[in-house]
Amino acid sequence: MADDDTIKGLSVEAESSRTDDTELTPQEQRRVIRRVDARLIVMLGFLHTVSLLDRGNLSTAAVAGMEKELHLQGNQYNIIAVVFFPPYICLQMLGPVLIRRLGPKIFLAGICFIWGIAMMCGGFVHNWAQLAGIRIIIGALEAGFFPAAVYLIATWYTRYQMQKRFAIFYLLGCVASAFTGILSYGITFMNGLGGLTAWRWIFVIQGLLTCTLAAISYFVLINFLDRMRSNKSRFLSDREYDFITHQINDDRGDVRLEPFNLKKYLVAALDINIWGFGLVYFCTTSTAYSIAYFLPLIYRQGMGFSMGASLCLFAPPYVAAGITMMATSWIGDKYRLRGPIIVFNAMLALIGLPLMTFTKGNGPRLVGCFLTTMGANSNVPAAMAYQANNVRGQWKRAACSAIFVGLGASGGMVGSLVFRSQDAPEYRPGMLTCIGLQAAAIVLVGLLTIRLYLRNRRVDRGELVIGDLPGFRYTY
Repeated sequence: MADDDTIKGLSVEAESSRTDDTELTPQEQRRVIRRVDARLIVMLGFLHTVSLLDRGNLSTAAVAGMEKELHLQGNQYNIIAVVFFPPYICLQMLGPVLIRRLGPKIFLAGICFIWGIAMMCGGFVHNWAQLAGIRIIIGALEAGFFPAAVYLIATWYTRYQMQKRFAIFYLLGCVASAFTGILSYGITFMNGLGGLTAWRWIFVIQGLLTCTLAAISYFVLINFLDRMRSNKSRFLSDREYDFITHQINDDRGDVRLEPFNLKKYLVAALDINIWGFGLVYFCTTSTAYSIAYFLPLIYRQGMGFSMGASLCLFAPPYVAAGITMMATSWIGDKYRLRGPIIVFNAMLALIGLPLMTFTKGNGPRLVGCFLTTMGANSNVPAAMAYQANNVRGQWKRAACSAIFVGLGASGGMVGSLVFRSQDAPEYRPGMLTCIGLQAAAIVLVGLLTIRLYLRNRRVDRGELVIGDLPGFRYTY
């Protein structure tokens, strides 16, 4: 599913302290991690890629003629964009439970295949209300994917292996977003083929791509570590399963799945830290979704670029974002930093947004587009690792993943609403909202850092045990 260089790039230096217990050399340990990366991170990354394509192709379809053919007026485009999010938010909590119940192959591959079919149906609508209905269905189906995928990834890796994995998982989607415009521009040359206009082919082709990858994922994805080990899966040997199990137990001691308890699952919502991490993610995704939904329109309406240029210029900022994402994730894992990485990325967006908002001329505004896209998207895996590093227990991790992703989806709703058609072409209220949210993210990280530092001090004095694991300390 990926070339050897990509898989090697995913790998981290395996801990050799357990070599006596596992009878694996450091080279063998790294090889095991690469095998997990190839089957889990890369495949989930491709599925996340099509989820972002199917979620974000609305703006490219609008530029390619959808607004004109469906006679969109007033805030109808905003409604089509925002109706995706209520079911997406409300059904988040089901994802981690269902993936545990049904397994990754059936659950993830199944929902991806069905939403791919729904996406293809978007190419045959006759009015905006029908398209809004399809967006509601896709939102309901996609709701379980992201929290389930984040939960599955977190069960296979130690805390300081996670950010690079989350970065690769998100990076594949980011690269896809980068080339969505170029792909859509190529599809526009199918205009009139089979009686369908160009924007309709965008939905049909990308829906077909989703169904194809969903079918492949059924044969590639791996199950949870504890199930693979207990079922004697031939994916790894007993010694290799032991190595990963020891590595995770040494890090946070939660490989074993405790029996499901609805009260314990829901009581995780009372942890104030989770809401702090989630609000950081909310601030991040508000800007990231705004860019995804409105950047082509800003190019076309605000900067005067042609349709082809507007679609193709969507790519370069996302390529830059991918490079920034990997660089900051490598630094974060190597030096065990979380909060400072988020602050750095938020500062990039805080520099970029005013350039987009207040400067004249396309040059500085394009620089602002780059910096904003780099900062907002790089903070997605950073915020995911921030949350995942500070949670213990599998069911609490599952519940927290759902809350976290749900707040992120709420950010998507904000991003869809604050960029109103009546504010075009400058979209100043939306830009100012994003500036405020990036500043709020920095403040939240500062408050969380103080709180986690003080609680770690209590652990050091023997006054506190976090997550029923003596010696466990927060990462900030």
